[in-house]
Amino acid sequence: MRAPLQQIQTSSELPQSADAVVIGGGIVGVFAAYYLARRGMKVVLVEKGRIGAEQSCRNWGWCRQQNRDARELPMATRSLDLWERFVADSGEDTGFRRCGLLYLSNDEAELARWARWRDFARTAGVTTLMLDGAEASERGRATGRPWKGGVFSPSDGTADPSRAAPSVARAILKLGGTVLQNCAARGIETEGGRLSAVVTENGTIRTKVAVLAGGAWASSFCRQFGFRFPQAAIRSSILSVSPGAEGLPDALHTAKISVTRRDNGGYTLAISGRGRVDVTPQQLRFSSHFVPMFLKRWRSLAPGGLQGVRCGHETLKLWRLDQPTPMERMRILDPVPDKATIRLTHARALELLPALRQTRISAAWAGYIDSTPDGVPAIGEIDAVPGFFLAAGFSGHGFGIGSGAGHLVADLVTGSEPIVDPKSYDPRRFDASSWGKVADF
Repeated sequence: MRAPLQQIQTSSELPQSADAVVIGGGIVGVFAAYYLARRGMKVVLVEKGRIGAEQSCRNWGWCRQQNRDARELPMATRSLDLWERFVADSGEDTGFRRCGLLYLSNDEAELARWARWRDFARTAGVTTLMLDGAEASERGRATGRPWKGGVFSPSDGTADPSRAAPSVARAILKLGGTVLQNCAARGIETEGGRLSAVVTENGTIRTKVAVLAGGAWASSFCRQFGFRFPQAAIRSSILSVSPGAEGLPDALHTAKISVTRRDNGGYTLAISGRGRVDVTPQQLRFSSHFVPMFLKRWRSLAPGGLQGVRCGHETLKLWRLDQPTPMERMRILDPVPDKATIRLTHARALELLPALRQTRISAAWAGYIDSTPDGVPAIGEIDAVPGFFLAAGFSGHGFGIGSGAGHLVADLVTGSEPIVDPKSYDPRRFDASSWGKVADF
């Protein structure tokens, strides 16, 4: 893989039964399993490839409240507290720190949008500092240019995508849970209309509860038992550079480039929102659902190629539970990064931050960001299969709110008071003719 990832050793023996089975070892899946295990449940987490190997290690690492859609802001706030608490409770280090996030702009309209969000955030108890020209230019002095204004969100922060999910997986093991890598879940079984088992490539696990945190694979998995989950993935390409640049902000966003300091002293570089659309049968099937999203974001998207078809995560095919599935043929989604985007990203970064000229490109990678029509994740029980819970469609926000999403899943499974109101995330909203406003992010 091109994206850095910490490898961990996990279990090899498949349990015959469990109180809950979590399908998918990304950040949402590991946190869901962790919080279920903390409540005394016998938990089995199954991952078709490596823990955290897909989008959970391919993102910026931002854990933010700033500019969150109103439906996600409460979860973002609670997630920051949970990221912080996890270290104390588990003894594992995800690299989380509240370094603050800096936004700079010379666009009056953009600054006005940020100010409106600041006013809204105050009603939710979130502190955002609007910066005038002098303040923005001082905080952004590494750019060597003046700025009209900006935002600094002091309580936001970052975690390390290369080791966050593996760290949570180790915490699950400490609690007595089972984590299985290279073990694909092929489907589910039911008895009397309720979930009764999860079928894996290595055998069947009897259980009354399953959580699907399958990222870009979730829709095709749901299709196997007749649940229609509209989902489309966008291929995003980013890169990292070696240590050597001094005096840069820990996390900086501008319209042209975003930069994040990594734990090794290097930086991740990306262009916000930019991506390639690799057309797949699933995307064509759900294309009408995504028209509002496309109309809002078309300037950031470009046509892709056939990588999505070759990867198989958005197939319309039905597969047999006693035969290898597309997930076993593609253990880890590792699409080829877009070379033009990588070149442009690096050039913009060097222009904006001259100190980066002291570094070299150390890695470049791409990942598939799984999106819903409204840009808000689906978290909740599927009515058609009681006992089966969905946690997918995080639309590029899953890493930062992964802790809160995992906690909410555990709340719903155990019937506890939800950490946030789950109404906005209810998968049943996709049954309606419209899903409300496309998320601002």
